[in-house]
Amino acid sequence: MTDAGSHVFWITSRAAGITALVLSSVAVCAGLALGGRIGWLRGRSAQLKTVHEALSLATLAALAVHGLALLGDGYLHPGLLDIAVPFALDYRPVWTALGIVGGYGVAFLSLSYYARARIGVARWRTLHRFIALFWLLGVVHTLGAGTDAGRAWFLFVAAVVVLPPVALLALRFAPAPPPPARPAAPARAR
Repeated sequence: MTDAGSHVFWITSRAAGITALVLSSVAVCAGLALGGRIGWLRGRSAQLKTVHEALSLATLAALAVHGLALLGDGYLHPGLLDIAVPFALDYRPVWTALGIVGGYGVAFLSLSYYARARIGVARWRTLHRFIALFWLLGVVHTLGAGTDAGRAWFLFVAAVVVLPPVALLALRFAPAPPPPARPAAPARAR
């Protein structure tokens, strides 16, 4: 049996993980909206960029708390290597590894924003598009390793925050519709 003190670490990690899922999903939506040039957002890109950046940094903070709080967990008893190295932890190793890799990818690609001038803006944009893949790894990690993954309330929350960015991703990768057909010019009389 675990004592109440170590239970706090598990609850904290759990809450931070759910928070990271919500924040990252909204950040991905904001990023896709920025890149998609959605009509009603024209003229608001500066505000949306600020919101996207704030959500991204808050996501990184939540991910750090999620991992570091596990160090005090009385059930798993992980060490620093267990939370930092994929497949080092015995608890649901594949799902946990996906979360670790996803976390590193999200962190690296999010923080690369501050080095985009050195990377080159075009190259940075290309790299930054992979953040959706790492976000998806985090979603899969949540569903595979999360202790709440089978609960109805959690599945509802996950659907509410995960389905919109998935829909925006689908729109992003869907083929562009063909341009409207031009009406044929009337035949000239001779």
